[in-house]
Amino acid sequence: MTPYQPQPNPERRARCREKPVDGQAFKGFVEAGLTWLRTHQEVVNNLNVFPIPDGDTGTNMVLTLQDAYKEIETLAEHHLGKVAQALAQGALLGARGNSGVILSQILRGFAKAVADRETLDAESFARGLALARDTAYKGVVKPVEGTILTVIRFMADAAQKALEEGKDLVDMLEAVVIAGHEAVERTPEMLDVLREAGVVDAGGKGLFFFVEGMLRYVDGLPLDRPVVEVVPLTALDVEVQEELIEPGQDFEVVVDFRPGSNFDLAAFYERLQEMGTAIQVGEGEGMYRMHIHVPLDRRYEPIEYIMGLGTVLKVHMENLQAQLEEQRQEAGEATARYSLANVEPGQIAVVAVAPGPGIAQAFANLGAAAIVEGGQTMNPSVQDFLKALDPLPTDKVVLLPNNKNIILAAQEVQGFTVRDVRVVPSRTVPQGLAAMVAFEPDMDLDDAVEAMTDAMQEVRSGQITRATRSVELDGVQVWEGQYIAILDEKLVLAADDLEEALMGLLDAADAEEYELLTLFYGADLDASTAHALADKARKAYPDLEVELQYGGQPHYAFILSLE
Repeated sequence: MTPYQPQPNPERRARCREKPVDGQAFKGFVEAGLTWLRTHQEVVNNLNVFPIPDGDTGTNMVLTLQDAYKEIETLAEHHLGKVAQALAQGALLGARGNSGVILSQILRGFAKAVADRETLDAESFARGLALARDTAYKGVVKPVEGTILTVIRFMADAAQKALEEGKDLVDMLEAVVIAGHEAVERTPEMLDVLREAGVVDAGGKGLFFFVEGMLRYVDGLPLDRPVVEVVPLTALDVEVQEELIEPGQDFEVVVDFRPGSNFDLAAFYERLQEMGTAIQVGEGEGMYRMHIHVPLDRRYEPIEYIMGLGTVLKVHMENLQAQLEEQRQEAGEATARYSLANVEPGQIAVVAVAPGPGIAQAFANLGAAAIVEGGQTMNPSVQDFLKALDPLPTDKVVLLPNNKNIILAAQEVQGFTVRDVRVVPSRTVPQGLAAMVAFEPDMDLDDAVEAMTDAMQEVRSGQITRATRSVELDGVQVWEGQYIAILDEKLVLAADDLEEALMGLLDAADAEEYELLTLFYGADLDASTAHALADKARKAYPDLEVELQYGGQPHYAFILSLE
């Protein structure tokens, strides 16, 4: 285990000790933590247990904290407790994914502990972390060690020990960061799946970066210098998210290039940091791919710079605002293609999460009253669910998260509305669709939830995507770039081509024992290939009815269900 090495600045620490940490000073700490986490966002995203191109823990935590910080950014309040409460409220509404929800619980517990405090000192900081720990653990039905929960526990314990030793707030913060680092490093010892995948817990690492950013703020260390991190090309996610576009960064530039023999990655990152933001670098297939957001007047600068480093193979440039507008238009057109169920007062409305327009249409056809766009890499927030609820003319609502990483956010909705909102904890799209088959809008709400929960247990769920790194997991050796098949959330095989992956997945699932196979093909798979593979499945399983539908989901060539 590599020990954490603080970089103390005695002069800055002395000045920090002299100035009370009121609500305004606390804002500076939070902003620093958010900035440092955003700098490491892709590092956290890439700590996937499964080698799949949809790591989103870092993004979820950044978006959660961004919404939280918006609540206090212009707040003139000096009372620490009031600022902390506003921060926690923003985090709860903006919480995305399991990591974002647990982070919001941590902030809620901290805010409750310091509610009556005008300034933050060592005693209140220790008390805040203790209640943050307790609130986070209580917010999870079955707490698991080796996760973000372990990291906040180590941090709270370190704060209490520092308090007993008479340390002040600054020295306590350093002790908390050191303990957080140790906890993150130990997570693979506590969770077999982390040890097998060769990664630490992503949520815990994100929490560590958030708190470490505060310590770096005290010591005057850089917070926005990009981490020198190269990911496989298949893991490079350049999909534009409106929430993450910085003001003034008008153009997205992507350059594929083959560097010369003197290529210096650290210097490359440092120079790019001077040009723009959202810097990502991928490597594979004998080349590098650089992604950056830049102002209008600097849109050609990255290209000219890279031309001096090697051979430019391909350049892609796009106006970010125009790209976002096109995405909004496409989303509107996709919504227009399906008719959502009309719900009368007193009936039950189902709100379903869908990762693609074709899957959204399938839910609408089965009676969903509202669709929330989301899935892997785009987990909706609590606020997104609340917006979907607003126009519904009924007080009885069922939420279908359709993804294991969205369930906690869906459950948080119940605390923000007077409606009777229930969550049917569907972990996959097939489970959600099976639940819809058992649904009738005029059912008693308790009966509907029970019937839908029972129905989703009767379906098997499969996914096929490409591996973003080489790893041995669940007894399966996977090489970067291979197709991998996941059955009921377990990796079952790796294959060199899509047909081999699909047929291997059906074999692993004992497809001959089922009556219906539904294949939803993704946005990156052409229809002719999808139809040819569906025909292969029909030929291999003549007694199995095979339905092929356009799903439009990103990253996954197929999402499939067996009933």
